[in-house]
Amino acid sequence: MKLITIKSTQNPSILKFEFSYFITPNQSFEYKNIDEAGESPLAQQLFYLPFVKTVYISGNFIAVEKYNIVEWDDVKHALADQMETYVNSGGEVVKATEKPKKSPVTVYAESTPNPAVMKFVASKMLTKSIVECKNIDETQASPLAKELFKFPYIKEIFIDENYISVTKYAVNEWQEITTEIRTFIKEFIENGNIVVDETKVVATPAQEKQQIANFDNLDVTSQKIINIIEEYIKPAVAADGGNILFDSYSEDDKRVKVILQGACSGCPSSTFTLKNGIENMLKEMLNDQDIKVEALNA
Repeated sequence: MKLITIKSTQNPSILKFEFSYFITPNQSFEYKNIDEAGESPLAQQLFYLPFVKTVYISGNFIAVEKYNIVEWDDVKHALADQMETYVNSGGEVVKATEKPKKSPVTVYAESTPNPAVMKFVASKMLTKSIVECKNIDETQASPLAKELFKFPYIKEIFIDENYISVTKYAVNEWQEITTEIRTFIKEFIENGNIVVDETKVVATPAQEKQQIANFDNLDVTSQKIINIIEEYIKPAVAADGGNILFDSYSEDDKRVKVILQGACSGCPSSTFTLKNGIENMLKEMLNDQDIKVEALNA
């Protein structure tokens, strides 16, 4: 009987190894190195392989993220065999514990230029991938976002690195709901719940344009624009709880189209920011006064 099924994910660096039974019911784990994996002898064993970057254990699967020093086709079957041999010999996937220990975390609320958006900043990294959820149907990759949408006043959620930007409906004021949201996020993280399941993150077409494989196919001006956005503009936008993505550049009318996310999406001041901040910076750094910037969702 086949014990493990190998399945690809939306992230080419991550493979899922699904077991025919639950290996960690009601718990999920993420380990980034052998020292973090003390409660999982199997994860520790996997980290002895030089290509293993991160190990995720949840429900009936183990997901492994690799470094780009090998191809999955060269190692995936040997890795699955190693896992099968380990569990068949009676090895523990995760050591049994009486109760998962809480991992203390600090979460604070920070206002943004968008009055409809509040930024909740955590004292630990939450995700390596940007997740934007316009509604509960888009929360496949984020258990936290799915739970947050159960609050009737939450309209949209944006998660990046160590913060969550929450957009509210106008029915409530922030002073009425901020403490409730902050407390919920803090307890959710402290209880060991997964904020973002990296194996389920689907890159949008705009995000894929920034990736190296697609970046190399762009014209030189578009590449310069992306580099300016990444190095100079994105950090400032992230500080305000948002994100900016390059969409396209037209040589004919010198028009740069961008996508705004998080607190920047729908922000009343976004038009001013585009014209007096981003557009002026691109004009100066590209030495072209005809450059125009347009947000597709401003």
